[in-house]
Amino acid sequence: MSRVRAALLTVLVAALSLAACGGGGNDSAARVEAKRPATTTAPPTTTVAPTTTTVPDYISYIATVKPTVTSIGVFTSPDQPAPSQQFPNPWLYDASNPATGVPQTFLVRSQRPDGWVEVLLPVRPNGSTGWVQAADVTLAANPYRIAVALGAHTITVTKAHDVVYTGPVAVGAPDTPTPTGTYYLYVLLQAPDPGGPYGPYAYGLSSHSDALETFAGGDAEIGIHGNDDASALGQSVSHGCIRMDNTAITQLAAQLPLGTPVDVTA
Repeated sequence: MSRVRAALLTVLVAALSLAACGGGGNDSAARVEAKRPATTTAPPTTTVAPTTTTVPDYISYIATVKPTVTSIGVFTSPDQPAPSQQFPNPWLYDASNPATGVPQTFLVRSQRPDGWVEVLLPVRPNGSTGWVQAADVTLAANPYRIAVALGAHTITVTKAHDVVYTGPVAVGAPDTPTPTGTYYLYVLLQAPDPGGPYGPYAYGLSSHSDALETFAGGDAEIGIHGNDDASALGQSVSHGCIRMDNTAITQLAAQLPLGTPVDVTA
């Protein structure tokens, strides 16, 4: 897998669709500048292909679109003559340096021997999948996984069979619940004010709110981020985002690659 580039990226959180974040006094902070951190790491760089017989159950696969592919075509099925969707690559640019940006990243669901890869898509409806050509992406094994238990208000991060972190989180309020399902980390932002409503870091997920079509000008996508009120942890108070401990998300931002699966259960 090609390592996530370390260039800084200044963007609006609203433009990144972390619009379902917030709740309570955080609603007014929808337009928060953020930058891509230089500390992001990636899984082992050895390119590998998933098989059904030799891969441990804790391994997932990340598909990162190659830098030479400026637009990745996504097909409904490998038999489809033309792609049904196109995703620009990189999909998010640094206004001060257009040569850098966030590469399109997908969580692999399956792979065929004839050069097709099934991937989870960061679009509505949640759980949408599509097929990309294996020649357009680089595949890498990833031992990390995130589990969020909404009822218990906990997040657990594992690497293989080892627990990297477990702790309390705030989740969606009853009217704006955090959607359950399997998603993945789609983008990582570093907030200019670590004491702000998003804390020091925010991961944008591939999931969207089921209760909100839009929020604060964005598409109501879900995020995992820090907080400016630790007393909210352990409660159901957000518009769908998952808030966690600031120190913990700072540590995780240096470890978790984009494409890491996120399992959200009731």
